[in-house]
Amino acid sequence: MRKDVRILLVGEPKVGKTSLIMSLVSEEFPDEVPLRAEEITIPADVTPERVPTHIVDYSEAEQSDEQLYQEISKANVICIVYSVNNKKSIEKVTSHWIPLINDRTDKDSRVPLILVGNKSDLVEHSSMETILPIMNQYSEIETCVECSAKNLKNISELFYYAQKAVLHPTGPLYSPEEKEMKPSCIKALTRIFKISDLDNDGILNDNELNFFQRTCFNIPLAPQALEDVKNVVRKNMSDGVKDNGLTLKGFLFLHTLFIQRGRHETTWTVLRRFGYDDDLELTQEYLFPLLKIPPDCTTELNHNAYLFLQSVFDKHDKDRDCALSPDELKDLFKVFPYMPWGPDVNNTVCTSEQGWITYQGYLSQWTLTTYLDVQRCLEYLGYLGYSIIQEQESQAAAITITRNKRIDLQKKQTQRSVFRCNVLGARGSGKSGFLQAFLGRNLARQKRIREDHKSYYAISTTYVYGQEKYLLLHEVLPDVEFLSEADLACDVVCLVYDISNPHSFEYCAKVYKKHFLDSKTPCVIISAKSDLHEARQYYSLSPLDFCRKHKLHPPQLFTCNTAEAPSKDIYTKLTTMAMYPHMTQADLKNSTFWLRASVGATVFAVLGFAMYKALLKQR
Repeated sequence: MRKDVRILLVGEPKVGKTSLIMSLVSEEFPDEVPLRAEEITIPADVTPERVPTHIVDYSEAEQSDEQLYQEISKANVICIVYSVNNKKSIEKVTSHWIPLINDRTDKDSRVPLILVGNKSDLVEHSSMETILPIMNQYSEIETCVECSAKNLKNISELFYYAQKAVLHPTGPLYSPEEKEMKPSCIKALTRIFKISDLDNDGILNDNELNFFQRTCFNIPLAPQALEDVKNVVRKNMSDGVKDNGLTLKGFLFLHTLFIQRGRHETTWTVLRRFGYDDDLELTQEYLFPLLKIPPDCTTELNHNAYLFLQSVFDKHDKDRDCALSPDELKDLFKVFPYMPWGPDVNNTVCTSEQGWITYQGYLSQWTLTTYLDVQRCLEYLGYLGYSIIQEQESQAAAITITRNKRIDLQKKQTQRSVFRCNVLGARGSGKSGFLQAFLGRNLARQKRIREDHKSYYAISTTYVYGQEKYLLLHEVLPDVEFLSEADLACDVVCLVYDISNPHSFEYCAKVYKKHFLDSKTPCVIISAKSDLHEARQYYSLSPLDFCRKHKLHPPQLFTCNTAEAPSKDIYTKLTTMAMYPHMTQADLKNSTFWLRASVGATVFAVLGFAMYKALLKQR
């Protein structure tokens, strides 16, 4: 909502503009009226909307046209004052004042107008018959109020309506000509309905309506009040209430009714609670709350965020197959202004046999976004209504900022859950295959991936000592000379060469010597395509001798040309090395060490799946 409101009073001389201001301030009619009142500021604590309000007078005798134009450009709302006993002052409203104001304001953001009929104490009749056609002709006119500066009639109401026209404008919400809500308002309220429909059945039941009411207005609705609301909808439309709950049509009808009855503040309270500004766009403050991330720290989702995302998945997984079909995914993202996930996501995370994103894949993609681009993650959580549903100040409450990596190295332990492995290698060495194998895809399945749907990332879970961790693989494009800091910053490095190509290993050796020789980042050399005939590498040292010389783990044989899903053992090793970078090569070569890590992985992978199936049965 606006920080303050600026009200300008204009009109013909002697209609009582200055008297209205002075009567408001002193609460009595002034004996002597100056040509123009000084600008006054009403403090926030004495205004109904708790917003400071500036009231500005205009005098033709004291001010030039240029000064008037400046005041018009600064005003948030303009009161055109006429005298109810002076026909000429009424005629001037349309012949002079409205055209003058419209010429000085942008057509797309017209300033709201209030027509003010002063001196109602001098006549028996009302001017409304004359004024109503004018109101119907100009959509920028918010309302008309008759008042008397002398009798103090409707003075406070006049300035309240002016304030309300700024803070709760009709323009963005409703078209008086069409007598219906504007498309942008319908779009915003539809998103609000979808977020509030916690079980995604297309109906707001009593619990959901109460949660919505408490969220927006801080008070629940009494059972009778809930019934009264539904009865109003039932009387006016046949499909507004279904199974004793409010449908989207019923929800939109109620807000149309609020607006038509002059209760715009109800709809605006709802819109602002869900992050909308005066133009019905989500505010930057709502989408991107402040989050300071120190250097060498990473960003992860916390437990409550995962629970929220699980509930979002559950409410859209209609067929309970633990995967989101294209239609289910489209339905999930209806609260977004655009589709955030492209076809590359299906090649970044685990999918079902049909190629649909699984529950695990869905959480993995959220984990990846949080790690790589936390601002985008905050934006996405904002679209889903995280802070509203979880009753948090902002979606920043969903993020854990890990401690500095140097502290992890000093303490020889980490609290992080996501580890990054950069995969480097010459062109054609098998990097993409290595990434896809992590997602359980053998060579035959990988061949079905379209080039324009390819991803340079792969993320899934691994288990180390019974702890579930995320391993994020990133394929770095081959260029020894121009590897950026981002290409090098990671927790573990994979140097991949093609066992059948005699020129392939040289790239790995050059990259290692140039960038990782003195680095504390653990490195692993992968002998890819190990199902093919091994060629002698055209390098001064064989891959095994190179590893011995530089005290690296021996090259790891790997192939994705398998009948079933490729082995996951190497990924457990990579995660373990990322978690314990301080371990010596002797520790890492110890077979019992790897056995303990991988047995834990197998047991917990099975348990994890069983627990999720059990949760599904409970649902």
